[in-house]
Amino acid sequence: MTRRSEQISLHLNAYLTAHSSPPDAILRELATETAERYPNETNLQVAPELGTLLTLLTRISRARSGIELGTFTGYSSICIARGLGDGGRLLCCDVSDEWTSVARKYWEKAGLTDRIELRLRPALETLRALPGEEAYDVAFIDADKINYPDYWMELVPRMRGGGVIMVDNTFSHGRVLDAGNDNPSVIAVRRMNDLAAADDRVELIMIPIGDGVTVALKR
Repeated sequence: MTRRSEQISLHLNAYLTAHSSPPDAILRELATETAERYPNETNLQVAPELGTLLTLLTRISRARSGIELGTFTGYSSICIARGLGDGGRLLCCDVSDEWTSVARKYWEKAGLTDRIELRLRPALETLRALPGEEAYDVAFIDADKINYPDYWMELVPRMRGGGVIMVDNTFSHGRVLDAGNDNPSVIAVRRMNDLAAADDRVELIMIPIGDGVTVALKR
């Protein structure tokens, strides 16, 4: 079973996907293998319509350098890497060798191994070890939610002007609206959403695709 956009009806989601560019055979095979291998973790994979959006936004922004926080089995990284311009490079950050072994297999199938670098360590450590200057054209945040506010604060200074930051799960399955929800992950997502909305370094919009995706443009 693949992910779908949660905040719209099943029928409207089906209409949305029927009128969007569909995932190709490699992405469909990856989604199927992920569901078979990790039936309890399929929620970690982006919805197909979000994958299409990642490719389009990367391509529209004419990005050549990208960074992804949270790779899982590689669906979103393939979508981003495909959108990069000639000679583009994507840095993927994850902690699981098991999950990313599947990603590596599909990067090879997709012919993308020459443009993706994987670093297996906590994403916040990887971020903080990077030079502080503006270096990235596109970024995707989809890692552990507890660190979302820190990811935001570390990433924004490293984005070039005109760069695009995309953040998944910014609705936290609708729980951001429940002021009484004291789940640490929900609190962290809500805090990042507030930080981003008040950040005058960017312009942004929340889109109700998947579990909510925030798209921010660095000024």
